[in-house]
Amino acid sequence: MELIPVGIFWSVALWALFQKKQVLIYLFFASMPFGSFAAIPTELTAGLTLTPTPIVAMLLIARELGNARGLTKALDAALKSSGLLLLFLFWLVAAVVTLFMPRFFAGQVEVVPVRAGALASDTAMLAPTVQNLSQLVYVSISVLAVFAFASVLRGEGMRRHALSALCLGAAFTVFTGFLDFASQYLPLQSFMEVFRTASYALITEAEVQDVKRVVGLMPEASSFGSLSLNFLTSLYFFRRAMRSGHLRDRVVPALMGLLLLLVWMSTSSAAYLGLGLFGAAAAAEWCWRFFASDRNHYLRHGLMGEFWLGAVAVWAILLVVIVVPNVLTPLLDMVNVTVLQKANTSSFEERGMWTQMSWNALLATHGLGVGLGGSRASNFAVALVSNVGLAGAALYFLFVLQCFFVRRAGRRDAEGSALLSAARWSYLPMFFVSLTIGTTPDFGLSNAFLYGFAVAIAHKILQRAVWPTEVHRLLSTPRFRAPQVRSRRSARID
Repeated sequence: MELIPVGIFWSVALWALFQKKQVLIYLFFASMPFGSFAAIPTELTAGLTLTPTPIVAMLLIARELGNARGLTKALDAALKSSGLLLLFLFWLVAAVVTLFMPRFFAGQVEVVPVRAGALASDTAMLAPTVQNLSQLVYVSISVLAVFAFASVLRGEGMRRHALSALCLGAAFTVFTGFLDFASQYLPLQSFMEVFRTASYALITEAEVQDVKRVVGLMPEASSFGSLSLNFLTSLYFFRRAMRSGHLRDRVVPALMGLLLLLVWMSTSSAAYLGLGLFGAAAAAEWCWRFFASDRNHYLRHGLMGEFWLGAVAVWAILLVVIVVPNVLTPLLDMVNVTVLQKANTSSFEERGMWTQMSWNALLATHGLGVGLGGSRASNFAVALVSNVGLAGAALYFLFVLQCFFVRRAGRRDAEGSALLSAARWSYLPMFFVSLTIGTTPDFGLSNAFLYGFAVAIAHKILQRAVWPTEVHRLLSTPRFRAPQVRSRRSARID
């Protein structure tokens, strides 16, 4: 029975490989909610779970970079400081640290292993493991995905397809979330178990205050809540760069409302924290648009409508609290249990221990790192710096700063400026969430999409800046110099 969805996935994936490139982008986002589905039976991969999204990303990488032209463009971007040089250097440093440091410091550094089946409180001495290779593969896929997206998203038509694909992924997330919620009342368990074939632990029946935690087809509620929040923030900020129509004006608001409900139903403390950060980012972005975006009609769109909608929502909540003070008691109890009392749980203590052990491992290796997959933490920044060392982490964060705070769209590219702004603002909430739950140094394929988008938009203005210089150089050569016209008088004198 499990082979049926595997066969369907591979049939669709291979079909998409030979279609237009945007088909793979649609499939990329549509596959994200299937985080507990092993697209290749784990019996064939020695227990390693490969979910659909990394496989689709590899197909997109092969399609975009798997020829002479694609490799040339990738190499050109990798060697330019205005391109992807910082990311390429991060990749090289991560590979070198992973290949040598676990052997050099073997038996000298205590870590929390990443291996499957290890207890949360287990510790071990550092040694080369299979997880070093698997994490290097995951990070390599994410890095190459940035190269692929930076190339494929240079065209305006492809960018519009990417925004539509984002809506498709959100729709699949909503569908799988409510399918899991309905499984409490309908006989859907056997159907959903077919898509829960990952080798790692799956927590699908957890409850908080006698309320089922919605997990969709993800491994656990926290990962589903983070996925829903990721799509919610992306749709909110990217919708302004969409063309006016049914998708932007009708579909996107409906998806955002359903995703907001699913974030709440996940009862994930990290997702609740991210929801608060998303609200802060939305308020800050609105203020920035009000004062600094008067020349971009994409960013000005809906500015006053959002203000009045927010004001009405705040006043409505205050009125309800005044009239019926106890109406928010269940909500406050849920927040109290999932967020405020989180510090008293054994899970919080274990995750804090992971982070502390990873930090100690970094110090024990004198800042060189223990290699990808060498130790896990509960903080993405700590996991990254402890795995790839200070040099690798510095290169990565410099690349992120370059993507979102240094790169610019062209002065006349209003759509590109709106897209770059959306990528910047949608990145911030999820980054801060990763500082509380990120266990591995892999920055992920969602971020790879945002990084590639930023590079692709900036590439357009760079090309415009270089083009006049090249034309001037070409026209200054003797072959293209205009002939000098001599007057009759000078000709007679000669």
